[in-house]
Amino acid sequence: MPAGDFVLVLDCPDRPGIVHAVSAFLLEHGGNILESQQFGDVDTGRFFMRIDFVTAGPTLVEQLRADFVEIAARFQMRYELWDAEAPYRTLIMVSKHLHCLNDLLFRHSTGALQIDIPVVVSNHPDAEALVRSYGLDFAHVPVTPETKPAAEAELLRLVKEHDVDLVVLARYMQVLSDDLCRELSGRAINIHHSFLPSFKGAKPYHQAYDRGVKLVGATAHYVTGDLDEGPIIEQDVIRVDHNHTREQLVAAGRDVEAQVLSRAVRWHSESRVLLNGHRTVVFR
Repeated sequence: MPAGDFVLVLDCPDRPGIVHAVSAFLLEHGGNILESQQFGDVDTGRFFMRIDFVTAGPTLVEQLRADFVEIAARFQMRYELWDAEAPYRTLIMVSKHLHCLNDLLFRHSTGALQIDIPVVVSNHPDAEALVRSYGLDFAHVPVTPETKPAAEAELLRLVKEHDVDLVVLARYMQVLSDDLCRELSGRAINIHHSFLPSFKGAKPYHQAYDRGVKLVGATAHYVTGDLDEGPIIEQDVIRVDHNHTREQLVAAGRDVEAQVLSRAVRWHSESRVLLNGHRTVVFR
């Protein structure tokens, strides 16, 4: 969890003076840096930075944001400045596979994720009992080819009504429209098995079993209009062998999916992930 009072993340064209300007700003506002990470991408010519800092006295994040505008404009920065303890408002979407949802709900309940969950949305009713057992709201929004535009409109309504910062597709088995992907650009995370595109379809793990794979993996990425090709946040794999049955391989895959998605959600909610074109910079 963040250790300081505030977190500042930024990226801009790389040039001399950026660190000096930011450090001077923090000094002027009584800021003391607890953690600072930076990265200069020689390929894109962009500079990325994340700073976790405390202030000497009571400080409003709104005032810090207003005072930082001049520096941001001078260096053409994209930036976010957050109260370090402010939880991300996170809407979770799920279909019938509940392992990733269950993992996120448990971690949320123990305080391991810096998120608030105002509502969980599903195109099936299967998850309702699990969601309500955690004392959270559940919205059933069925999706058919005929109702998909209305369903996506309802999703956007919920996003705006609940002031949502992040949408997590925790095995939500519906393809989002290009318009919705653009609307949620940079603030929607999906999880999928790393067999894509090698093993497509409803039962990728069964296909992998039939081919005798030796690694099971998963990928968490930002949602874009290009299916499962958005900027990657986190990936992981585990080894399997001939002793694994189909069911054991599926279970292993689900474990990896849940772990990878939870790490991606945690890093995003702590402002540790910055977009760098089709890639990401992750300050762990």
